[in-house]
Amino acid sequence: MPDDRPDGESDERRGVSRRAMLSGAAVGAGALAFGLMSATGTASAASLKNGAWRNPAQGYFPTGGHFGADRGGVPHAGQDVTNSTGTAVYAAAGGSAYRVGWGVLSGRTGNGIILFHGNSTYTYYGHLSRFRVSEGSSVSAGEWIGDMGTTGNVTGPHLHFETHRGGLNGVVDPVSFMRARGVDLGGGWPAIDPGASGDVVKVIQYLIRHRGTSLVIDGDYGPVSVSAVKSFQSSKGLYVDGQVGPKTWAKLVATARSGSDGNHVKAAQTALNIRSAGLRIDGDYGSVTVSAIRSFQSVNRLYVDGVCGPVTWQALVG
Repeated sequence: MPDDRPDGESDERRGVSRRAMLSGAAVGAGALAFGLMSATGTASAASLKNGAWRNPAQGYFPTGGHFGADRGGVPHAGQDVTNSTGTAVYAAAGGSAYRVGWGVLSGRTGNGIILFHGNSTYTYYGHLSRFRVSEGSSVSAGEWIGDMGTTGNVTGPHLHFETHRGGLNGVVDPVSFMRARGVDLGGGWPAIDPGASGDVVKVIQYLIRHRGTSLVIDGDYGPVSVSAVKSFQSSKGLYVDGQVGPKTWAKLVATARSGSDGNHVKAAQTALNIRSAGLRIDGDYGSVTVSAIRSFQSVNRLYVDGVCGPVTWQALVG
């Protein structure tokens, strides 16, 4: 399984020096461009906005926390996302917890988690106050893996998030890396293209069913589901392209609250399960689902009212 083993494991498990890694940033950018081609055959053969990636944390970008910012003569290797201590941190994609602990990338960010996603791709989450996964465990996209904190060298609580291509020397700009995969880092609606699959597609299918269209809930964003989305876009005066992006999501989601039932509730329950809620998908917005929504709102520093409205929906599916 050459594509599913971390590259150079014996060397990388001893830690990667900050300077050594950052010296490969330019190479990493080239590796990213190559990866976009090699992963799909050609750049246009398949979209990277395939539902496989999630926003790792809700928050805002602090001044000077961007990729490449000066850190005493060494460029910043990631993107900071600021929120309060205890804010939930989620796996950006499925994979395995390659390293969990203090100083797992040498020289920075205290408690951290490195996730390995296959194909020489890694993500890193630093300054954590708590771990919710153990080293070696499997993780799914959107799974709650840790809590934001202030460990290491910080001026305040935030997530330090990195993306790596071609191994742990290939740092690339997390904002553009995630945007290419349909994710608005820090918050915002995702973009899901035809050909996508997985639980976020099931959310879309349940929401389309709520709008009166019969669809099989199979997580496959194929021709039948795409046609249904295009019809919905046309009915709402949206650009008809089949991509479920910010404008389509905003029209597609439906507010759910205590006493609601039906497919929009199943959509919310499915989205909550992406974020580790462990709910039964029964379409009943009763006390269990209300409690799960309130917990999600609390750990993501949203207004806690138990109502799945537009702001909560955006955080759930992002």
